[in-house]
Amino acid sequence: METTLSVNTRLLGDALKVSGLKTKKDTVNLALEEFIQKRKTADILAIFGSIKYDADYDYKKARHRE
Repeated sequence: METTLSVNTRLLGDALKVSGLKTKKDTVNLALEEFIQKRKTADILAIFGSIKYDADYDYKKARHRE
């Protein structure tokens, strides 16, 4: 899908240099992938510590299921 965007040329230029990629398309795609990964990580970290575990659960016993 082709899309026409107005992109900050300074930011795109900096991203090209930092990424080491040769094309604007590859740079934008990498930036989008990293953005998505960062947001997913932030979502996971936001729930960290909020899950309640059963203190009586014996994880060693569960390893030896037959």
